[in-house]
Amino acid sequence: MKWVNHEIVTGVALYAAEGSLLIAAVGMAGAVIPDKLEGHPGAGSKSYWRWRSRHRGWSHWLALYLLLAGLLWRWDPAIASADSMTFDLAHLLFWLAVGAILHVLEDGICGKIPILTPWGKHGLKLFAVGSVTEYLFAIALVLLCYFFGSVRAG
Repeated sequence: MKWVNHEIVTGVALYAAEGSLLIAAVGMAGAVIPDKLEGHPGAGSKSYWRWRSRHRGWSHWLALYLLLAGLLWRWDPAIASADSMTFDLAHLLFWLAVGAILHVLEDGICGKIPILTPWGKHGLKLFAVGSVTEYLFAIALVLLCYFFGSVRAG
């Protein structure tokens, strides 16, 4: 998915689930971490293909972000609650990891991602990145989150 769709879908999903703008904003920042870790594809054709061969590698390894979020959760179970008004570094790191998890899962519906190992990739290709279908899919996810968020709110 394109970065804008990662950020919008992740932010809306987290806001619908937790009702916190801070959590949504931190999750949105986390939603670009996997791609940021890979760097920019570069302008030259050789650098693009070098980047492309590494794309969705270890930086998109789902287990890595699940482990980080799990360790932070285990350390402080109240970390995943928007009711807690104290946001320390552990809280912020947890929601950054959740944003990265959502990024990887979102990429898993438009291509292959590493799940259990960084070299074994699995996933679906429901649409091409940057296609009209991607944007329609993102809009549908946002509307779904809005519906469930409004039902949750009462």
